[in-house]
Amino acid sequence: MITMRATVVVVAVAAAMALGGCATVKTPSKQDPLEGFNRTMFEFNDTLDRVAMKPVARAYNWALPQFVRDRVSSFFSNIGDVYIAANNLLQGKITAGTEDIMRVAINSTFGLGGLFDFASQARLPKHQSDFGVTLGHYGVPPGPYLVLPLLGPNTVRDAAGLLVDWQGDLTAYMRPIWLRTTLYGVRIVSTRAALLGATDLLSNAALDKYSFVRNAHLQRRQYLISDGNPPPPAYDDESDADTGPTDDGAPAPDAEGAPAAGAGPTHPAATRPPVPAAAPQPDAAQGASAPQRQELTGAVGPDAAAARLASETHVPSQQMIPPGGRPYSIPNLRFR
Repeated sequence: MITMRATVVVVAVAAAMALGGCATVKTPSKQDPLEGFNRTMFEFNDTLDRVAMKPVARAYNWALPQFVRDRVSSFFSNIGDVYIAANNLLQGKITAGTEDIMRVAINSTFGLGGLFDFASQARLPKHQSDFGVTLGHYGVPPGPYLVLPLLGPNTVRDAAGLLVDWQGDLTAYMRPIWLRTTLYGVRIVSTRAALLGATDLLSNAALDKYSFVRNAHLQRRQYLISDGNPPPPAYDDESDADTGPTDDGAPAPDAEGAPAAGAGPTHPAATRPPVPAAAPQPDAAQGASAPQRQELTGAVGPDAAAARLASETHVPSQQMIPPGGRPYSIPNLRFR
């Protein structure tokens, strides 16, 4: 069994290399050095999905009522909870692993083999995990982003974990072979049918589907590994950060605007004499807007500059720099 599945992965990687060997990207990103190869694989998978998978999934939704489709999804979800429980226990998450085991026990008995999801009605949470998440939990680096034919978005770490994932899938041990193959096919179609709405939205909204799926996948994996508390993004370019004086350690100018004694070369702005402010003119400034009052009163400095820029661009000065925020993450689109 292991040898056969290892052969499948090797064949998939070899086919990917053959299809994507000629694709290159001049400036690949740090997290995606194989972008040329990955884009070729993404186009291959996307074409196969449009030609084969999406029409079959739509026929599946048309032929079966929602009640039957829900029973199929619950059945495969219950099988997956066994492996999810094992990974949570391997990660030392005793509470999550115990909840997963309770889900399997409740749904397998009261839910008629998992056809009904009574565990969710009992407010037992549904977790997501696999061996790639377990490796990430123990600090194994993800490696480059990697798109495999038929298997979709991965990283090198997650691709290596696929062999263990397949061994932990209870469907792989069902006999006879025709039953196992049928279950595999039904699960793939059921999963694809559940994602029809998401992929239609992606096709209509994303300017670059490849980049959108890649970023969403990587964020989702980091979210799972960090238990919903991903670290803040690390920015390589810190040239715009406020790091204090940058004039080779030159002392700050004194109160008169001149540099302190013994100071070396400074920025021209540091030696510029202070501009005297004009006397306030309350009669002329009264009733004028903020930028107009500053021009009338002769005010200078960054506030005045921001006010003038705001008046020219019709944007309030306090909103010239957009507020920061954490990137928004969407659910993973990977068929797993």
